[in-house]
Amino acid sequence: MTKTKKNEFRPDDFVVYPAHGVGRIVSIEEQEVAGLRLEMFVISFEKDKMTLRVPTARATEIGMRSLASPDMVNRALETLKGKARVKRAMWSRRAQEYEQKINSGDLLSIAEVVRDLHRSDDQREQSYSERQLYEAALDRLTREVAVVSGMDEGGAQKKVELVLTSRAA
Repeated sequence: MTKTKKNEFRPDDFVVYPAHGVGRIVSIEEQEVAGLRLEMFVISFEKDKMTLRVPTARATEIGMRSLASPDMVNRALETLKGKARVKRAMWSRRAQEYEQKINSGDLLSIAEVVRDLHRSDDQREQSYSERQLYEAALDRLTREVAVVSGMDEGGAQKKVELVLTSRAA
């Protein structure tokens, strides 16, 4: 493992962990696991009240990444303005694809899920599973937009909803 990989993330940095979204590195500590000494990132996810320990040597391999650039956030918001692309596949297959996109940690993929599952007031009701996926994607998107834009989650959610409602008009 090269030193540059280990020093890519530092304590107090915000990072995106694919399966959980935006978290903050609290510390880097050594821990003994199965007789081996491992250096671990300790990542706190405030909203979920969860702490995750990720081996520093495998962080990028697992898919952990730095926050998106402001330019990438703007591209994600532009994605929301597009027309929803809903495939004609069975719901179970589409739900699986949406789940994979959400857990990929890729901001543009998450924005696509939000765009595709967003319903304006005049459209039909969402099913329970559709709403769950939509809310999970929206939550991941707004958390990252909030941290990158330096605003609170409520403000970021308003910003995202404004983009979504403007496309319907």
